[in-house]
Amino acid sequence: MTRNLAVVLTLAVPAALAERAPAAASPPARVRVVTTAPAQGARWVAGSLAAVRRAVVSTRTAASVRSVEVEEGSRVRQGALLVRLSDDEVRAQLAAAETARVTAAAQARRMETLAAQGAATQVERDQARAQRAQAEAAVSAARAALAYTEIRAPFDGTVQARRASAGDLVGPGQPLLELEGSELEVVASLSDEEARGIAIGQTIRFEAGTEAGASEVSALAVGGDPLSHRRTLRARVHEGGAALRSGTFARLVLPAAEAPAGAVWVPRSALVERGDLTGVFVAAGGQAQLRWLALGEGVGDRVPVRAGLAAGEAVIDSPGALRDGQQIEVER
Repeated sequence: MTRNLAVVLTLAVPAALAERAPAAASPPARVRVVTTAPAQGARWVAGSLAAVRRAVVSTRTAASVRSVEVEEGSRVRQGALLVRLSDDEVRAQLAAAETARVTAAAQARRMETLAAQGAATQVERDQARAQRAQAEAAVSAARAALAYTEIRAPFDGTVQARRASAGDLVGPGQPLLELEGSELEVVASLSDEEARGIAIGQTIRFEAGTEAGASEVSALAVGGDPLSHRRTLRARVHEGGAALRSGTFARLVLPAAEAPAGAVWVPRSALVERGDLTGVFVAAGGQAQLRWLALGEGVGDRVPVRAGLAAGEAVIDSPGALRDGQQIEVER
């Protein structure tokens, strides 16, 4: 039994020592850093190019499509015929209305003659006049309905989409074509900070792909969207390349923001949130040091730091699961 006890003690002692041995040191985390600096230069805001005048052409009557006179990409002048609808029924209604108008006019003349001779009362003459007026109104309505069977361009523009073909049965309000004018504008969404200092009539530069140009602010919403709390800006393009197209991504160059005195800017991707506190990890002495900050209102992807950080300090970008005091290795 003594020999067995000695074997058990021999096995237990190394196991206990293994539990007390320190764990192997984890390798330092590889991080990227950005250097803080006071805000300088212009700000870029994302937007898109859109047509100033745009219309979804539809019909107000139920009819079948007789012909579509344009295709996608067709340039049209104001008043040009776009779609022709079947008009047989409307023409029949117009013929009936004109016949009724001729009859009512003849009856009104007859009552005028009889009233002058004392053979018709004033009431009969007034009724004949009213029937003539109703018949004339019916003719005007039928002619207007006939005009609606020929759908014409409301302004000069380009056909962007065709939604109907010959033989289709369409109803009131159904889209048939999409038409866009040639004049373009840049549409963007701004925060209150970004909109500060911008006024109607101000010229703002923009870039769209490889093209660059200038635009004039034509509208800036006073109130913000209830969800995003951002304001819509529209700026008409008055200088730009011929390759500009509606729907293209664009970037507006806004005037430089006025940061608080002594403030520096950090990217949003470097921020760390813990409850109600917001901070960043600063790279110092080979370690990640968590530092809580007092921030201002952000502009785009940057946020001004009012207190807690000095210009020139190295802030860790995209810290992920980094911990305070963790060893780090900066990527060059």
